[in-house]
Amino acid sequence: MTTSLVSAQPLAINGGTPVRDTLLPYGRQTVVEADIEAVVEVLRSDWLTTGPKVTEFEEAFAERVDAKHAVSFTSGTAALHAASFAAGLKSGDEAITTPMTFAATANCILYQNATPVFADVSADTLNLDPDEVERKIGPQTRAILAVDYAGHPADLDPILELAKRKGLMIIEDACHALGAEYRGRRVGSIADMTVFSFHPVKHITTGEGGMVTTDDSNLAEILRRFRNHGISSDARQRQSAGQWHYEMVLLGFNYRLPDIACALGLEQLKRLDTNLARRREIAARYTAAFREIAGVIVPSVRPEANPAWHLYPIQIDPQILRTDRGETFRALRAENIGVNVHYIPVHLHPYYRERFGYKGGEFPIAECAYSRLISLPMFHGMSDRDTDDVIEAVRKVVSFYSGAESNRDNRDRRGI
Repeated sequence: MTTSLVSAQPLAINGGTPVRDTLLPYGRQTVVEADIEAVVEVLRSDWLTTGPKVTEFEEAFAERVDAKHAVSFTSGTAALHAASFAAGLKSGDEAITTPMTFAATANCILYQNATPVFADVSADTLNLDPDEVERKIGPQTRAILAVDYAGHPADLDPILELAKRKGLMIIEDACHALGAEYRGRRVGSIADMTVFSFHPVKHITTGEGGMVTTDDSNLAEILRRFRNHGISSDARQRQSAGQWHYEMVLLGFNYRLPDIACALGLEQLKRLDTNLARRREIAARYTAAFREIAGVIVPSVRPEANPAWHLYPIQIDPQILRTDRGETFRALRAENIGVNVHYIPVHLHPYYRERFGYKGGEFPIAECAYSRLISLPMFHGMSDRDTDDVIEAVRKVVSFYSGAESNRDNRDRRGI
C-alpha cells in the first residue's frame, strides 16, 4: 500500500475504519500442547515444588547460555534482588544503573538498603553509556547494573573493563535479552551475574519466573540459599539423605520457582531458537518498512550485537510529525495496534522524585527518548498478517500527522 493511499484513509481516532477488527497486543505468550502435557505430568508426580524439574531446568538453561551455574527464582525481580544480595550490596553502598528500564532494576538496589545512582544512556541503543558510568563512580560504588534494553546487549566490554579497574561487580539485567549475543558470546556467560525473566511476554515463559546465571560457584551457592529462606539445604536434598536437620545461615526469602513452572520452562526452552528466529524476522520486516517512512526512527543495532528483540521500540521524530507521542500512541491504539511505551525513566516516578529529589532534566538523552518512544507489537506468535497490519497502521498514522505524500528515505535518521 502506498503512502498516498494510506494517507487518504481517515484515522480510526477520527471516526475512520481501523486497520484491524481486534486488538493486537504488544506481547503475549505461546503455549502449545507439549507445554500442557509437561505441566500435567508434574501435577501427577510426587513433587510440585523444590523437586527434580527445578534442577533439570537450571542445568538446561545454563547449558543454553554457556554458563556454569543457573539458579531459578519466582520472578525476574526476585532474581535481581538475589543478585544484588549476592553482590554484597548493603546500607551505605551505591550501585550505578540506567534510568531507561523498568523500576525493578533500581528497586532491587533499594531492597538492600543501598542507593541507586543513575547514569545516562547512549542515544543509539538507549543502553548505559560507559563514559557516563565512569563519571558516576564514587568511593561508595560497589556494583554496576547494566540493562540490555529491548534485547540489545549493553556495551559490555568497556563496562567490564571499567569494573575490573575499579573492583566492581557487574550484574547484567538481561530480562529482555535471552538468546542475544555480544561479540560472539552468549548473553548469560559474560557478566559476573546475569538476570533473566520468564514473564509471559518474554522469549520463553514459566508464567512468572526468573533466573540468575554465573560462572562463580560461590555466588551460585549464595543465590540458592537466598531463594530458600537462607537455609543451607532444600527439602529434596534432606529427603534424599534421610535427614530432617537444616540450618538458616543467612537472611533469605522464599523465592523458589516450583516444579510446575520449571516443567513449562523446560518445554519452552526447546523452542527458544525458533522463537528468536521469528522475532528477528519480524524486526527485519519492520526495519525495512519503517526506514522508508519519514518521521519514524528505527532501533539501532551495533555491529557487535545480535539482539533478541524483546521489544521493537520506534521513536517519533517531532521535526517531521505535527503532533506528539501521546497523540500518535492514541491513534495507533484506535487502529487496534496494541502499542506500549518502555519506559518512563525510573527517576521520574513519584517515589524516586520524592525520595531523591529528582526534578527532571538530569538525564537528557533518556528523557528525550522517553518523550518519543512507542513499542510496537513484538512476539514470536505474530503472523505475517499481524506484522503487515502494524506496518500499515504506522504508515497510515504517520502519513496523516506528517502530511507526507511520498516515501522519504529515513535510512540515516538516528538518535534523539
